[in-house]
Amino acid sequence: MDREWSDNQPIYRQLRDRVVAMILDGVMKEGDPLPSVRNVAAEYRVNPLTVLKSYQQLVDEELVEKRRGLGMYIKPGAHVLLLRGEREKFLTEEWPRVSATIQRLGLKAEELLNGAGNHSSSPNPAKPDASKKEER
Repeated sequence: MDREWSDNQPIYRQLRDRVVAMILDGVMKEGDPLPSVRNVAAEYRVNPLTVLKSYQQLVDEELVEKRRGLGMYIKPGAHVLLLRGEREKFLTEEWPRVSATIQRLGLKAEELLNGAGNHSSSPNPAKPDASKKEER
């Protein structure tokens, strides 16, 4: 997990989002234990109550289960549940912005599928890059 915190949202929420990303990326799998509250708090230099609050949010979302005396574990089905939720969130919150940008820039599906790696960095490939000196 990244050790930098953003000022845009509370740390407990950022911790929760990092665990979610690790589940979605397959770093943490269903049935895996979450790191202990104490370990996370010490490693990231945050209050243990902050870590506990983020873990409790995961429990409330039914992604994690508490096992008395053993810790917290990722529930079976958490990956599918997260995938469904994150897809819905992307389509309702992020896609409208992305779609508007695509339309504003006049990008075509082929260009999007080929990706930016196949395009030159200069806006007009016919003109030579002014920053390069001519060879004599």
